[in-house]
Amino acid sequence: MPPATASDASTLARDFDLRHLDPAFHADPYPVYHALRTHEPVKRMPDGSLFLTRFRDVQAVYRDAKTFSSDKTVEFKPKYGDSPLYAHHTTSLVFNDPPRHTRVRKLIAGALTARAIAAMEPGLVRLVDGLLDAAGARGRIDLIGEFASAIPVEIIGNLLDVPHAEREPLRDWSLAILGALEPSLTAAQFERGNRAVDEFVGYLRDLVARRRRAPGDPQHDVLTRLIQGEEGGEQLSEAELLQNCIFILNAGHETTTNLIGNGLVTLTQWPEQRAALLHEPSLIESAVEECLRFESSNQLGNRMATVDTEIGGVAVARGTPVTLCIGAANRDPEQFADPDRFDIRRDPNRHLAFGFGIHQCAGLSLARLEARIAIGRFVQRFPDYRLDGEPTRGGRVRFRGFAEVPLELVPAASRTA
Repeated sequence: MPPATASDASTLARDFDLRHLDPAFHADPYPVYHALRTHEPVKRMPDGSLFLTRFRDVQAVYRDAKTFSSDKTVEFKPKYGDSPLYAHHTTSLVFNDPPRHTRVRKLIAGALTARAIAAMEPGLVRLVDGLLDAAGARGRIDLIGEFASAIPVEIIGNLLDVPHAEREPLRDWSLAILGALEPSLTAAQFERGNRAVDEFVGYLRDLVARRRRAPGDPQHDVLTRLIQGEEGGEQLSEAELLQNCIFILNAGHETTTNLIGNGLVTLTQWPEQRAALLHEPSLIESAVEECLRFESSNQLGNRMATVDTEIGGVAVARGTPVTLCIGAANRDPEQFADPDRFDIRRDPNRHLAFGFGIHQCAGLSLARLEARIAIGRFVQRFPDYRLDGEPTRGGRVRFRGFAEVPLELVPAASRTA
């Protein structure tokens, strides 16, 4: 998309409505984000909510969890009514404030220690190499369905010790439930999301009953840890337990799928960066951080003002919903030099892809490990991989990624053949 003129940018900002977006926005939202940052960085939406695009404003809201609440019991009622989706999204970790948020997060984080994550690496390498072996034999791959999505489903399934034979429905349930978080919801999405919550809860009730009869090691099995609760402390209610198991599976699934998919597609668009990573594999850590910044898997966050306050000099009334545009903040030139350039050596790179403050993603170290192994080993194994057709976008605003990416694979050995 060519750069917008000042007049065009002003019009883009003035006309922006998160609930009514055209296909061009889904393909490339960044010109719109740039226009908003320039002309209306604290944008009042038609529904009265605010939409933030500057890094400093987004970070300030993340930092002040008391003024800007994550609790969604009021905000989600008109959207979901008394539905399974409402029960799920108002009980899960990410949409709650302390003390409930603190209690659940502590249980989850206790099973995601540096030692526990390091212990996952050999199995992750075997999983990725097995997927790459199968892809190499075919010479082609759907990057999303046959690689990127298979990795987090396996890893999170292992964390909760979900039997392998029972993992097939997890991806579809996750996509349906997270799809219902989109700003504009169709009747079909609403029905599909509610059905997925019901089926997921039904499955988990049975899994929890089995785990109560035969507990796992709470140092590695997150489900056992959640069931047993803190030693000497209170346990989770049945609803908290079931809904946060869904949250863990969902949170670790689509965002990591998108990180891997977005990263490998972006490298096809910046060949000199791919060449640098190929010749210096040690750059993979900073490359993953740049993938997180440049094409943030999770583009939007939400808060609600609990008191009369202000953001960026704009008065905010108590009860005002606030949307944090992570994707725009991570391209803010006040924070990042040449922000629309993909630079795997970028340093510093203090992006907001994992949020900030008390709600920073509890699984960020695991997501980084998955991306480092998946992207790093894919590039080394197939250095000249290329698109074999037009990728299909996922059609989401909140979660930015692809539904399908056809690739032709060229193994490293053929370079010298």
